[in-house]
Amino acid sequence: MITRTVGRARHEQLVRWRHELHQIPETAFAEHATSDYVASVLRDLGFDVTTGIGGTGVVASLTRGTSGYAIGLRAELDALPLTEDTDRRPYASRHPGAMHACGHDGHMAMVLGAAAILAEEGGFTGTVRTVFQPAEEPGRGARAMIDDGLLDDHPLDVILGIHNIPGLPAGRVHLRPGPVMAGEDDFHIHITGRGGHASAPHLLVDPIVVAAQLITALQTVTARNVDPMHHAVVSCTDVRTDGARNAIPGNVHITGDTRTFDDATSQLVEHRIRHLTDAICAAHGARGHVTYTREFAPTVNDPAATAVAAALGADDLDDACSPIMASEDFGILARHVPAVFAFLGNGTQPGHGATPLHSPEYDINDDILEAGVDYYVRLVRGWP
Repeated sequence: MITRTVGRARHEQLVRWRHELHQIPETAFAEHATSDYVASVLRDLGFDVTTGIGGTGVVASLTRGTSGYAIGLRAELDALPLTEDTDRRPYASRHPGAMHACGHDGHMAMVLGAAAILAEEGGFTGTVRTVFQPAEEPGRGARAMIDDGLLDDHPLDVILGIHNIPGLPAGRVHLRPGPVMAGEDDFHIHITGRGGHASAPHLLVDPIVVAAQLITALQTVTARNVDPMHHAVVSCTDVRTDGARNAIPGNVHITGDTRTFDDATSQLVEHRIRHLTDAICAAHGARGHVTYTREFAPTVNDPAATAVAAALGADDLDDACSPIMASEDFGILARHVPAVFAFLGNGTQPGHGATPLHSPEYDINDDILEAGVDYYVRLVRGWP
């Protein structure tokens, strides 16, 4: 169900903003035109605008009444390094090699739409801050803004965010307390053996055999080490050697990705990856080195704030949705401020809402923009 509470003229403005932003996609920390665009709109609406936070981040504030409460509405500035088929839509990317294939153009339009209604019609007391962050896709922008004084200079009592989800009913808001999106860690394993001619394996230490056993063993981490009530994923995503067709290589490099919903499980997974690498390499006379990097924190919704959002947020609302194993840079913000991150259905029809994120064929559904605006405005106006 699509809400129609913002009016036809407002809907057309939302679509215009979204399409104009879609045409100027910029990748992480290079979102200069995008930053200028949203800053200009917000200044015209009467917001106090600060730019250049964490690189290209923008914060805009508007205060009404005497309440000292501050609510943040967050959207992402960056696009993906993908090439869009410019024949698919008249508002296609004008920047080759960059595309809004995750819906950040729509998320920005929703926040701008909410800002416009709140500036022009009021109905709230306190301060609303729009937070447009750079570099969500690589998981760097939220941290950059925090390190650059975001929360010191622009304090928040709660922060709200939305992500569209293809395959869910268009315009329906989905909420849950606690973990909603997984944390992501990366690992790189370097196995060093002893290479040589393929005709004499008995004189060598074959790192491919070691890697094969290690990759298989890593599948037991989630199956036998992680509590079944705690979700985790361990994926080996790339395997490379320095060998030739008739030579056993001296080195194998394994790259992978893990997903967890809490720090304890993340630490357990890291420990098991390191232990298995050491043990299996030692058993074969090889050496192993693990580099383990935490990229995205889990996104965990504050239970009390989520209860308020569920009570106020939308007529068409699912307050018992399942968490997903994808990751979001919003998780860093949620570690510093009570946070509510909602999913917004993008639609279930092939070619109109159901196309997967990060696909060159993806496009956010213009029909859901109003639902996002309505959700934000309800929360800002009704927050206790």
